[in-house]
Amino acid sequence: MPNQLRVSHQQPGIMLTPHWHAQVEINYLFRGTMDYRMHGHSVRLKAGELCIFWGGLPHQSVDTSDDAFYVAMHIPLIHFFRLRLPPEVTGKLIHGATLVTTAPDGSDDDNFNRWSDYMRNGGPAKADHAIDELLLRIERVQFEPFYLIEPGGMTAGAVDHVDNQSFSNISNICDYIATNFRHDIDSIDIASSVDIHPKYAMSVFKKSTGMTLNEYVNLLRLSYAQALLMQDDVNVLQVAMESGFGSLSAFNKAFRKIAGMSPSDFRRDSRFRPSAASLRRPEQAEELG
Repeated sequence: MPNQLRVSHQQPGIMLTPHWHAQVEINYLFRGTMDYRMHGHSVRLKAGELCIFWGGLPHQSVDTSDDAFYVAMHIPLIHFFRLRLPPEVTGKLIHGATLVTTAPDGSDDDNFNRWSDYMRNGGPAKADHAIDELLLRIERVQFEPFYLIEPGGMTAGAVDHVDNQSFSNISNICDYIATNFRHDIDSIDIASSVDIHPKYAMSVFKKSTGMTLNEYVNLLRLSYAQALLMQDDVNVLQVAMESGFGSLSAFNKAFRKIAGMSPSDFRRDSRFRPSAASLRRPEQAEELG
């Protein structure tokens, strides 16, 4: 499901198509190098560096060194609002910038290994503890050397500071949408679930996330549809209906807007799995030959 905590601890693969998800993504590279193509910019991650970005915009791993090994953590959006980062950093991240650290911390290898183990195998209590420690580590970034890469021409709006009441409302809104996004829901349904006025629900969510309620609902639907399209036994119409879109035309329009291609083309490209040798650059193949 697109709003859950997910952890990948492995050699990073080369992604043939961009993907997206309704979580904040945190990558830490233990060794090697890794190249990302983000929404409007590129990032190279080196050993000992960590990067943070909003996963709701299309992104793609396009190259890695042979020895690359990393951990990727997809953290539900609600945890983003717990971060005590400078407002200008928070605003730029949610609008598509990527933050990269430049001063390796000698404790990061052990900590990220432990947090990964807690999140994957430790049960809910250990997972919550790992998230708390991870968020503190990210907050410490502001006191160390780091840089932000922004998409070309980005005009990031301000993301408001979230007070306790607003945080509670946003948390409940995210929970409701995550549970019901596959159904026909609107701002009235969402606001009623939190017992607040629809206009206030739309306002506080937009100010805090940079997204409208409808955009966030569609993002979860598209994240879910993306996973379904990679299965062998579904067609595009079936995916549209199961993901919560009321019509095939609405699904095609929303999918093209985020992916830049039709659902059918995405399904075709995501199912194509070339050999590792064919993914190597020509000069690499010559060296190996």
